[in-house]
Amino acid sequence: MNVEQARFNMIEQQIRPWNVLDPAVLSLLGAVKREDFVPVAHRSLAFMDIEIPLADGQVMLAPRLEARLLQELALHRNEKVLEIGTGSGFMAALLAHKSQQVLSYEIRPALAAMARENLRHAMVMNAEVRQGDGIAGDAGRGPWDAIVLSGSVAQVPQALLDQLKVGGRLVAVVGSEPMMLAQRITRTGERDFRTEVLFDTVAPRLDGFGEPSTFSF
Repeated sequence: MNVEQARFNMIEQQIRPWNVLDPAVLSLLGAVKREDFVPVAHRSLAFMDIEIPLADGQVMLAPRLEARLLQELALHRNEKVLEIGTGSGFMAALLAHKSQQVLSYEIRPALAAMARENLRHAMVMNAEVRQGDGIAGDAGRGPWDAIVLSGSVAQVPQALLDQLKVGGRLVAVVGSEPMMLAQRITRTGERDFRTEVLFDTVAPRLDGFGEPSTFSF
């Protein structure tokens, strides 16, 4: 496989047509070696428009979805970012290149260990992976300029929204199959939030976030 040609094709044929047009994001996707965050057994799939299997039945999100979520956060170099759902660590690496500091929570120990090693190998020094349930965020390290959920949720917990700074943004895929909505929620005041629907998509559920209650009569 011609790795650089495959990377170029991923950016030009998958990511750019999905309205990822920020030159800085596109340049970053060309620089961060996605293949180094993919399990060796699936490395041939690194640049394909699919979810890639990880340990414990989890998956790495498709490249175009990761790129779009990154773009919609509109990060600045002086910002602190919280990620829920580290997976292989690729999104944490992208976030780290765009911000000052990243804290990423991964509930599964095998994946947390894998992500730490991948980030170390990639010499990403400003991203920390913590093994644990990220549903409650990390108020002690907050407030946060940006929060990203690297997977879908039925609804965004208020506890996470409360950890945003005023002006901070949370990006998540919200809803249930067959159609979910990527949303950006911006904290506009101490008690005020603005929600924007960004695009339709489907993404795997984040561990620990559960499903909405249903009632039968």
